[in-house]
Amino acid sequence: MAYSFLSRFRVKSEQEEEFVRLAKQMESLVDREPGTLQFQFFRLGEPGMFAVFESFVDEAADKAHMETEHGKPLIEKMIGCMAGGYERELLFDLVPDGGVSA
Repeated sequence: MAYSFLSRFRVKSEQEEEFVRLAKQMESLVDREPGTLQFQFFRLGEPGMFAVFESFVDEAADKAHMETEHGKPLIEKMIGCMAGGYERELLFDLVPDGGVSA
């Protein structure tokens, strides 16, 4: 089972353009990180609201992503664009352990 989650957050209106630039840069760099299955930012329907979907082979790959030489400074800059914190929702497979439901 993959380690996947959706994080939602608000970006300061005066920082949206900078945030989008940083998010696109992060998306382009994550592909080279081992253990990354999927990584994509989205705008949400409410103005100023964004989300990122992240999926890794396991929690260790997520932690490694947070500590990469290229990612750590980008993450800090993106957090600086946020108005407050973020909410992370873990996502689980419909059928645990990849089994088949009856």
